[in-house]
Amino acid sequence: MYKNYPKKRYKHTLSFVKEHLKPEDKILDLGVDNPFSEILRKEGFTVTNTKGEDLDLDTSAVQTDAYDVVTAFEIFEHLVSPFNVLQDIKAKKLVASVPLKLWFAAAYRSKTDERDRHYHEFEDWQFDWLLEKSGWIIKKREKFTNPVKKVGIRPILRRITPRYYIVYAERRR
Repeated sequence: MYKNYPKKRYKHTLSFVKEHLKPEDKILDLGVDNPFSEILRKEGFTVTNTKGEDLDLDTSAVQTDAYDVVTAFEIFEHLVSPFNVLQDIKAKKLVASVPLKLWFAAAYRSKTDERDRHYHEFEDWQFDWLLEKSGWIIKKREKFTNPVKKVGIRPILRRITPRYYIVYAERRR
């Protein structure tokens, strides 16, 4: 399929998106243009990406009714306050995934890119609560693993421990 990308994660996410969204839905994908937004386009979806603005400080990109859906794939863990952007979204639907907190690994922190750090790694109930508190009703949720091709105890644990949590939610009326 998409050779150099995280195959299982992208395959699972694409299947989830196709289950809940229609190709005619106008999608605002939080985060700059990326390999997964390209996959969505190749699958017939209309996707616009944000421009790299700091969503903790500027939520104007989501404060428009020009989109049917906001997607956020591994974005909210990078924000200090994901509540603000979630509350300000005007679209009626949300598909979002976040990394789950793993008891056997520290939160991710790039040594070379200060923006590529996880301020949050959620437990499922924490993300649910954040969504509900910011005005969303979760309609479907799933957890899934993302094994790595390495040897060791952590790679074995990653084969059986869910790493990602994906939800489909609709704005509370």
